[in-house]
Amino acid sequence: MARKLTVLCWHLLTRGEDYLWARPALVANKTRAIQLQAGHPQQKGNRRGPAYTYNIKALRDREMSIATQAERSYERFMSQWKARRSKTGARAPQFGKTK
Repeated sequence: MARKLTVLCWHLLTRGEDYLWARPALVANKTRAIQLQAGHPQQKGNRRGPAYTYNIKALRDREMSIATQAERSYERFMSQWKARRSKTGARAPQFGKTK
């Protein structure tokens, strides 16, 4: 599990991409909470920030259903996955042996 997470993080960082299945409202809410903890000023006024969308229950439920659907799809994919047979014979790599 740790290796999978490490590889995922490496790919996201080296390619400069966002996580495909991230829930945008949740990410915005967490980012704003971290900004406030770090000492950023509160935003006063009538203008709502991007973190407000997390307060809309319908949007939050829709994002959660999309994440659940993606998780089911991944589980289905992994249940059908089969490991390749190891190579045998003269062309197979011989680990630990020296000539």
